[in-house]
Amino acid sequence: MNCKLRKVKLRKFLMVFGWVMMITGTVKAHERDFPVNNAGDSLYGHRFVTLCIMIRTSPWEVSRDVKLHPRDESDWHTLEGVRALREAFAKNNPDGRLTWGFTLNALEDPRENYKQIREYVVQCQKKFGDEVTYFPGYFPAMYLPRERINREMSEAIKGISDMVGNGYRPQSVIGGFLSADNLKYLAEEEDIHVAHATIWSQHNIDGGGADGSPSYPFYPSAEHFCKPAQGKNDFVDCVNLDGWTMDFICARRSGAMGHGIEGYNSRRGVGPIETYKGWGLDLGHREVMHTQSIHFDRGFELNGFGWVTNIWEAQLVHEFGQEFITRAMEKWVSDTKKHWPDTRFVSFGEFGNLWREAHKTNDDWDYRFEERGSGLGDSYNNLEIKWYMNKEFRLALLRDWHKRSDPYKVIDFTRYDIPAREPGDPSPGNPVKDWSLMNVINQKGLRSQDTPRLLEELAPDDQKLIGKHYPELFDD
Repeated sequence: MNCKLRKVKLRKFLMVFGWVMMITGTVKAHERDFPVNNAGDSLYGHRFVTLCIMIRTSPWEVSRDVKLHPRDESDWHTLEGVRALREAFAKNNPDGRLTWGFTLNALEDPRENYKQIREYVVQCQKKFGDEVTYFPGYFPAMYLPRERINREMSEAIKGISDMVGNGYRPQSVIGGFLSADNLKYLAEEEDIHVAHATIWSQHNIDGGGADGSPSYPFYPSAEHFCKPAQGKNDFVDCVNLDGWTMDFICARRSGAMGHGIEGYNSRRGVGPIETYKGWGLDLGHREVMHTQSIHFDRGFELNGFGWVTNIWEAQLVHEFGQEFITRAMEKWVSDTKKHWPDTRFVSFGEFGNLWREAHKTNDDWDYRFEERGSGLGDSYNNLEIKWYMNKEFRLALLRDWHKRSDPYKVIDFTRYDIPAREPGDPSPGNPVKDWSLMNVINQKGLRSQDTPRLLEELAPDDQKLIGKHYPELFDD
């Protein structure tokens, strides 16, 4: 029996086993005191959503004194607004858990509104099992040296443990971009083995980016946080998670241009700013559900589990109106449960550790995704994309499926089996904006070598590597 057939049979077995575990776990959940893992202690056979609500004082504050945007949002954060978000999340999802991410300033701000928010979040941790953790403002790796990030992560984790009490420690850190050194530090010094440390496909958005990683969980290499570890010598025992699930058709682009339905945005997917705020509750919601279906329908069949990840900023309650944003939250969560009733809303730490229990190395995961565009905006409905991701490379194929004779062409082939290197330490005055891992072909199409081409037009060594994993791609 060949390796590929064994993998398929194993996935089918795990899916059936997971369904059985889900059913028995649901019954047992009513017989035990909180907390329980309502995902049946199994990754496979389940659908998961991870959601983080971010609490901050200004946009992109990567440290106490390093604020990259002058806007003061301190008055935009109120107990009423934060509670409204949590209640909208729970309305038709009473067992759901989420992650609260605090910047250092939000953790330490002495004003009454922040005190009230922190007290409420601690109550949520005790009542619902929510995760409370550190969120260093999306882009610390672009602006701060590695040693300072490590030191401030430890300070924040200790502050959160003191705030929650009873020996509490977060299971993950929500980091945006974190270097391989930061992830190694979390694993070895803080015994935290899960981090949101990559923003999949982000490039030329919010002043920077780091395209090149797999979009689903992986153990990073000590060489580069976007590269999966290739073996024991470069293995970092901290599962690297994405923060937003993307529409793969939209994510091919770099940056964003224009507004509304006529423009394009490479960050289009499940995020509320690019969907609900950008297109409204109707069209925005359609795009969110389309993106989720990639992972919860066909993706679930291909991978044996499905995962959607999202981050909402608490300031959205003020910026776009509490009624609008809470309606969007309720609509998203409720319709997710309606369309996929088995979906589990869990914390980033819970999900990452479930994945870690199922995968001890990068050797046994092999992700596949297929999408035809939604037809909304730049999710063009004539395009079909297929992604293949494993320890040694990621590969994307694109075609116009409206044209029957149009062949798939390679738009991304990023090899992970060759050396990679992160940039040196940045500083607030000398930031490093691009941490992308690009080599053979990159989906953004920014270099002359990124011109789409047929598989047969790749170098012989590249074809051989792809054929080792997916020989069917070369079948006539």
